[in-house]
Amino acid sequence: MKTDIEIAQSVEMSKITEIAKTAGIDEKYLEQYGNYKAKVDLSILKENKNSDGKLILVTAITPTPAGEGKTTTTIGLADGMKKIGKNVMVALREPSLGPVFGIKGGAAGGGYAQVVPMEDINLHFTGDFHAIGAANNLLAAMLDNHIHQGNALGIDPRKITWKRCVDMNDRQLRFVVDGLGGKVNGVPREDGYDITVASEIMAVLCLASSITDLKERLSRIIVGYTYSDEPVTAGQLNAAGAMTALLKDALKPNLVQTLEGTPALVHGGPFANIAHGCNSVIATKLALKLGDYAVTEAGFGADLGAEKFLDIKCRFAGLKPACVVLVATIRALKMHGGVPKTELGTENLAALEKGIPNLLKHLSNITDVYKLPCVVAVNKFPTDTDNEVELIIKKCKELGVNVVLSDVWAKGGEGGTELAEEVVKLCEKDNDFTFCYDDNESIKEKINAIVKKIYGGDGVIFTKNAETQIKKLEDLEYGKLPVCMAKTQYSFSDDMTKLGAPTGFEVTVRNIKISAGAGFIVALTGDIMTMPGLPKSPAAERIDVDENGIITGLF
Repeated sequence: MKTDIEIAQSVEMSKITEIAKTAGIDEKYLEQYGNYKAKVDLSILKENKNSDGKLILVTAITPTPAGEGKTTTTIGLADGMKKIGKNVMVALREPSLGPVFGIKGGAAGGGYAQVVPMEDINLHFTGDFHAIGAANNLLAAMLDNHIHQGNALGIDPRKITWKRCVDMNDRQLRFVVDGLGGKVNGVPREDGYDITVASEIMAVLCLASSITDLKERLSRIIVGYTYSDEPVTAGQLNAAGAMTALLKDALKPNLVQTLEGTPALVHGGPFANIAHGCNSVIATKLALKLGDYAVTEAGFGADLGAEKFLDIKCRFAGLKPACVVLVATIRALKMHGGVPKTELGTENLAALEKGIPNLLKHLSNITDVYKLPCVVAVNKFPTDTDNEVELIIKKCKELGVNVVLSDVWAKGGEGGTELAEEVVKLCEKDNDFTFCYDDNESIKEKINAIVKKIYGGDGVIFTKNAETQIKKLEDLEYGKLPVCMAKTQYSFSDDMTKLGAPTGFEVTVRNIKISAGAGFIVALTGDIMTMPGLPKSPAAERIDVDENGIITGLF
């Protein structure tokens, strides 16, 4: 059996100029990065007068640590729609080097449903993440320099909230002490690093609608507080202009292709457990202008990525999905039925049936809370048995669940045509899309709405620290912003061991922080960290390159 990278390397790609023609992008908007990838100039959004296509969101049930194939399904669905004659674009996030070298692997799809060039997309690509890291660290440098050079703004070094970042899993950098070595080397203080995808600048880039909007959002970023507890912004440090200069090209979406030549925009990459988990607003809007259908995804399970896509991204960008695809896998359902990770490849019909409530809770959230039409796509894995496939399809139909078997990993677009046909049907239905909470609700009311409606919990426990922070943010008039929950991806609750569809639990919010540039409040729960660590046996140990420059080991 070929690996993902072997499959990707075996397919002859079309030149990116040909893909641009397929997408209806004139060459004057194209900025090529070699033969097979390009950036698209932002002027196309002003000059393209097409009406918007239909927006299709791909999300998933609560995943296993290995991921459940949302990206694979998104790509395979787009290829399937192309096969049935539809004009379709796909819009995806860019992979972070953290998972690529860690445990989860890349994020360019898998099997015969991938975006290519796979190695480029998973590694440096067009340099967007490097630009985001540079802008983040420039702001950090200017902040510490301001304090060193006299501290005219009266910044309290104990109240600095801005961290440096690097796009790598590196637990050693979570907590550091810097500025050591005497007066000429800065002011000693406790500090730390985030992974680049957790940087607020990633969220800002993905929610910005233009260069002007980007600069305004960057200027609003809060980096810390003064001795009198007043917020200090990047604008006050005169950093926004230089940061925007570093990001001006990164703001342009990247054009690539699927294995079957479907145009794909891959742009931005915030994690969904610590950020809002969606590709850029700009890429999504461009996909809607270029295609009759735009297929996009949101990270992790629907309780995280879809909730944030719908309550944050759609709210800010004025987007309305036409339908939702909920990806489920037999192995994830078995895990929610009590099977340990090491035994997911063994047939277990009882556990499979026991895990179905997790699927049903996600489905009811989409259809009952957000009022959107939905189809469940059972993403077939090679380890799934015929008995298991038959059982999950049968049980879903008995429960009135709209379900389709998706075999895009093995068959590409051909394995996604049935799903494509169902999605086209759902897109023709009217829907009454609504948000989970209202802008005018308080911070606590919004968090409670998410926990009770989406997670199925009984309520929220706010630590004393969180209570103090909420009052401070409401006093600063940030109370009307949407909420971005930072929570484990492995459970509806804040406890990753509570599998299935747990009830009778409360979620503890231990910390609240403001992302004023992005425009949302972050509520931190459980042990969520903004700088992951590498596992005992990281994927990086198995990645290599031969004398001809051919990379192996990416998956």
